[in-house]
Amino acid sequence: MPAPITAADRKILLIAVAVLVVLTAGLAFVGGDPKELGTPVPSTYSANPGGARAAYLLLEDLHYKVMRWERSPTEIPSENGLAVLILADPLETPTKEEQKALQHFVEEGGQVIFTGGRVKAFFPKAQVDEEFPTGEWKTFSADVPSNYTAGAPKIVLQTGATWREPGANQLPLYGETQSPVVVSWRFGAGRILWWASATPLTNSGISQEGNLNLFLDAMNFPVRAKQFTVHIYWDEYFHGERTSLWSYVRKTPVTWGLLQISVLGLLVLFTFSRRSGPTVLPPVISRLAPLEFVDTLGGLYERAGAEPAVVGFVYQRFRATLSRQLRISLSAGDTELADAVESRLGWKESGLKTTLARALVASRARKVAPEEALGLVQELERYEEQLGLKKKIAKEKS
Repeated sequence: MPAPITAADRKILLIAVAVLVVLTAGLAFVGGDPKELGTPVPSTYSANPGGARAAYLLLEDLHYKVMRWERSPTEIPSENGLAVLILADPLETPTKEEQKALQHFVEEGGQVIFTGGRVKAFFPKAQVDEEFPTGEWKTFSADVPSNYTAGAPKIVLQTGATWREPGANQLPLYGETQSPVVVSWRFGAGRILWWASATPLTNSGISQEGNLNLFLDAMNFPVRAKQFTVHIYWDEYFHGERTSLWSYVRKTPVTWGLLQISVLGLLVLFTFSRRSGPTVLPPVISRLAPLEFVDTLGGLYERAGAEPAVVGFVYQRFRATLSRQLRISLSAGDTELADAVESRLGWKESGLKTTLARALVASRARKVAPEEALGLVQELERYEEQLGLKKKIAKEKS
């Protein structure tokens, strides 16, 4: 019967449970997804001021062919150049293969809208000076008229990065000529549209002066008449989103944890099955097997040097069986037994008398050579077979 919990132990247990409940409640009310706590990640899943859920839903309401992209850029279809990929402040760094896939996507005629100062990690030829982002919002005027500035003579951006000395294939759209904040970069058959920050597509920034038109102008690629034939892929892959649970989990320590739990489970299952499975007793070999008994007895006789006893046993058994067969008294001598065999069975000079005499002497001797003892036993057994005494012994035993 288990011992009762003492008052002191019960008090400690109650305190521990109370602390656990308080901590759990605190995490439930205070904790949460950093994206929902105001962290400026322009994700289409986030409804906080720095998120981009409003812009994504707007494109859906306007019947653009827009979809979230949660797979590697190596799998993005080119769509014959009629494709736009939005990389809004990506958090993760691409691999070499993903970097090449993005460059190939643009070179084949696709358009990439990239926001933030990490563009050099995706397109190494970009010349961007990345500064520590601030919360200050600034208004910038368009430098030149173009399809990307139509209806947006002024835009509002948060400062944080600038393009350094645009090249011949890089057109400054907003900001200073030598340090613009919006650049149109011709790259192969496609184009990279770079914004210093994601403000024009965030929930709080899309409503600012000119930002909505700038955002929609970037979607109308390559010309406004084809806006509903363009496929828009809004990247969430570099925000940490993945298409499957496993693709996310395999990059965390959870994989090793699951492996260790699996090994532990197998060990527990093996241990339980060993203890709870059917009991199978090993086969028991009888120690009274005839051949083993004979081997054991022969070994005992050999170690004891009891050859005379063995000869005497076989000799006495032969005499007893022969006396019953000839109806002669057991006290009759060997010579009388041998004469009876010769007279009744017609055995002449059979050598039986000599064998009996030798067996009698050997049975009373102190030491007999093993070869001699074996020869005498074999001779007596041969006489038993010739006289038919073995068959009779077998019938008597049965």
